[in-house]
Amino acid sequence: MTDNQTASPEPLHYDEVREFSVLEHALMRRGYDLVTWIALTVATIAIALALFHLYVAVFGTPQSRAFRSTHLTGMMVLAVLLFPLGRKSWRDRPATPMQWGAFGIDALLVFAVLAVQVYTLWDLDAFSQREGELIESDLWMGFLLIFLVMETTRRSVGLPMVLVTSFFVVHSLYADKFGGFLYGPPTSVTKYIDILFIRSEGMFGIPISVAATYIVLFIIFGAVLIRTGAGRMLIDLAIALTGHRRGGPAKASVVASAFLGTVSGSAVANVVTTGSFTIPLMRKLGYRPKFAAAVEACASSGGQITPPIMGAAAFIIAEFMHVSYLTVIIAAIIPTVLYFATIYFMVDIEAEKDGIKRLDKRTLPRALTVLKHGWHQLLTLAVLVGLLAWGYSPMLSAFWAIVTLIVLSFRDPLTRMSPVDLLAALESGVRAAMPVTVACACAGIIIGSIFVSGLGLKFTNEVISMADGNLFVLLALTGVAAIILGMGMTTTAVYITVAALIVPSLIHLKVEPMAAHMFAFYYGVVSTITPPVALASFAAAAIAGSSPMGTAVESARIGIAKYLVPFAFVYNPALLFEGPLWLTCLSAVSAFISLWGLSVMLEGWFKGPLNPAMRTVIGVLSIMALLPPMEPLIDGVSSFILPVGGALGIVLFAVTRRRLTPETA
Repeated sequence: MTDNQTASPEPLHYDEVREFSVLEHALMRRGYDLVTWIALTVATIAIALALFHLYVAVFGTPQSRAFRSTHLTGMMVLAVLLFPLGRKSWRDRPATPMQWGAFGIDALLVFAVLAVQVYTLWDLDAFSQREGELIESDLWMGFLLIFLVMETTRRSVGLPMVLVTSFFVVHSLYADKFGGFLYGPPTSVTKYIDILFIRSEGMFGIPISVAATYIVLFIIFGAVLIRTGAGRMLIDLAIALTGHRRGGPAKASVVASAFLGTVSGSAVANVVTTGSFTIPLMRKLGYRPKFAAAVEACASSGGQITPPIMGAAAFIIAEFMHVSYLTVIIAAIIPTVLYFATIYFMVDIEAEKDGIKRLDKRTLPRALTVLKHGWHQLLTLAVLVGLLAWGYSPMLSAFWAIVTLIVLSFRDPLTRMSPVDLLAALESGVRAAMPVTVACACAGIIIGSIFVSGLGLKFTNEVISMADGNLFVLLALTGVAAIILGMGMTTTAVYITVAALIVPSLIHLKVEPMAAHMFAFYYGVVSTITPPVALASFAAAAIAGSSPMGTAVESARIGIAKYLVPFAFVYNPALLFEGPLWLTCLSAVSAFISLWGLSVMLEGWFKGPLNPAMRTVIGVLSIMALLPPMEPLIDGVSSFILPVGGALGIVLFAVTRRRLTPETA
């Protein structure tokens, strides 16, 4: 069957994947046993935190230390309750003496978290004035909080991040026991606790500040949007726009995941949401299981780089660089388009190569019908971006976007939320923000340790020395380090660690600050599709029934743009809207053609099979079109001789190939 043929007109059916909130679990349970009380406690704390942050968004933040510690306290209590010791889930009732003992330890941990909060706020002015003059109880409470942060991180994020953090803690206190550039004077316990616990350079620094002020509200907005049925609406819209094209289901997966990426920063969540429908449909139409799963994994992992939410790290980029969040969003537009365009190219070429049939238009939802029921959900995204552009703070923009969404949801019975739906959305948003907050607190320990030990400057000098002043080598080392860290840490934590240790090295070699920070961010994200720990690929493989590791390798091939585009915008920051607009447009066109050429080379097909020599030529031309000469962009014209030449070479190849090859090939 050729790609011009269509599938039989059977109507498409799929069930939207919906996660029940803890509140809904509590309401569905019969009786009031221990598990029900835990669920009610979790729901109450989460909803209270959500309302607290909505209140703060409108009326302003209280005293910064009180606000940050209240936020962190609530999130750590949730982490202890949701990830209990000795049981697989909070839904499991303690059954053995050992499990009851573990439950007792959890209760003590909750009490300890609350005790640190009471100690901090009991006389906040006196507490703050003890900077540099700590008393003995400050030391004990400081170490207790460090332990609590690392334990809740272990439960909600994973052991690898705790191990990395432990290294920096030990190094700070015992630097004289290390060798090489790690050697240095040890930090006194008093000074260490002063920095990490009392002052704002440690656990209560920039990462936790951004988590408390921006991240939680944007995640709540995404949770409310998904609760109104936006997930299904976005999938329907993607299918309506692309389903009838060649390789339609795979293209719908790409477009739907790009849409969902505007409201969700979780790669695995996107895989489960869109992949449960698109992967079986791709397989049904003839795509290889491994390819179908890899397409979904790559498309879903793009959510963390897709404006306007972009996961948590984007807010921290803005804070580190002292720029507006809107500036980060604008910088991310072209790289995001290039990434999804590359996946789209791969899907189209694979469909042509394998003769994948099209979907019959009669089986597809109509775009106008979808928009008739869901236009208001897209409008709230426009409201969010519009308020940011108008100059509103991210907190207030997120608040009014949430209010707009709730009000407009009542215009259609399909999107209308009941009081339980609204409370469940608030709770789900806070629960989704909990691991991010705990990871930010743990990352604060890393930053504080680097600050107090002076390791950051030493590491920067050592890395520059290893690279011998070669920017490409330094970028490669940075990318490898970020991928390795990303195997066990969240994107936010990876970005913060790399930003503290290596980004100064990049800036020292005259890389534009935005390009340096975005490079660290991109390579913090790429681990979700990179073997051996590729969580998005593994989740997609489970749905497709394909080999997890084989799917991860295929994902790395399809998602090639996520590895190359960061190099492109470092050498050519015009892709981040740095410099004149004409240069940005020329750079985008050249990069677009380049990535199409790379897709052709990797697939080995364009209007017919390509021999190895032809693929090599296309690959070389594509790299020429993507990267200016291996030095920072200077004059804009001479630096573009190679890229423009490479792009023209690829276009010439396409025109020649089309003329020489029969259309039926």
